Amino acid sequence: MAKKKAEAKEEEKIPEPTTTGDKCTSCSTSVVNDIGTVKFPCPNCGKYTIIRCSKCRKIVTKYKCPVCQFEGPN
Repeated sequence: MAKKKAEAKEEEKIPEPTTTGDKCTSCSTSVVNDIGTVKFPCPNCGKYTIIRCSKCRKIVTKYKCPVCQFEGPN
């Protein structure tokens, strides 16, 4: 039982984007009310939530994970 609590505490260490609102990882624009926005964990480390606005997805703008330096899309 104690092991599950330790695992839960480690999950809390995952860095999140700014608390003032979600912003696109590529262009830093606010994604509030942006239809077509996606959020997903970093494909490499899974420790950071990548947020992509609809415009950056459409023009295939690169993003970079600040934790492991993974760059996508490939």
